[in-house]
Amino acid sequence: MTLPSRFRVAAVALVAALSLAACSSEGGREDSGDSAGAAAGEAGTEEITIAMITHQAPGDTFWDIIRKGAEMASQKDNVNLEYSNDPDATRQAQLIQAAIDKGVDGIAVTSPNTGALGAAIEAAVAADIPVTMFNAGEADWKDLGAIGYFGQGETPAGIAVGERVVEDGATNVICVIQEQGQQQLEDRCDGVIEGAAGATVERVYVDGRDDSAVVTTLQATLTEDPSIDYIVTLGAQFALNAVSATEGAGSEARIGTFDTNAALVEAIQNGDVEWAIDQQPYLQGYMAIDAIWLYINNGNTIGGGQPVATGPAFIDADNIDAVAEFAANGTR
Repeated sequence: MTLPSRFRVAAVALVAALSLAACSSEGGREDSGDSAGAAAGEAGTEEITIAMITHQAPGDTFWDIIRKGAEMASQKDNVNLEYSNDPDATRQAQLIQAAIDKGVDGIAVTSPNTGALGAAIEAAVAADIPVTMFNAGEADWKDLGAIGYFGQGETPAGIAVGERVVEDGATNVICVIQEQGQQQLEDRCDGVIEGAAGATVERVYVDGRDDSAVVTTLQATLTEDPSIDYIVTLGAQFALNAVSATEGAGSEARIGTFDTNAALVEAIQNGDVEWAIDQQPYLQGYMAIDAIWLYINNGNTIGGGQPVATGPAFIDADNIDAVAEFAANGTR
């Protein structure tokens, strides 16, 4: 995969940060019967508790990859990881407040709706709890007082997608949003519209918590407008729903998506899906935890006051085999 030039500097910084984390833990490394733990090393530091609080919706497998990265960092860093999630922003804010009340040592959080979540995040910072933000909330992390942000720029990623679909010959595109009220999803579609100048791009809202409803809505949309020639989804499982919808509607629309999972990788390999945007969710989860450990134990911050880009990069037929082995492990 080739990262756009604007992301390469951040990628180099990220590699350096990972190297620093490994060096910081070298003195406390012990051999373990767990090969993953032995490979990562183990920090010889006092156990700390970090709450990871996300907007994961039920059944969204993208978050399994984020959580796996967080669990690996927690294992290495001697962190007691407490994971919780709610796609409703009000209830997610309540989870943040519960973590504050418990007196956790750090909080790693997503912010898809800063209007609803910002006060809770600021309350954590005011309580001297180091906060990292990741995946959603890039525009607001610094103002809220977080020590770092890890994710992809959603509008630039969307622009890259828009340019890609036009290069593929698309003229009538739908951008499928699976959860209303989440700014990062709207930003992605805004970017697609900007990047696909000259093509028609329409938003289609679906109930992302019900796969059968997603298929039904997309199939009806494709049947009503057979001129639709490209479907852009904002999550891997919804691309797979789109495959079923195109089959049901007898549509020849091509499909591209944000994000990956093992089944999506197979869909690219067999040609059902053209490509995926990879924002490296494993890395987001890993760094959101590791950055707090580095801050607490060494006063380090990562990114030099800038968000750390973990994507975007295209995965397609040209490089899918290099990704497939990691997807099988649940890390891509």
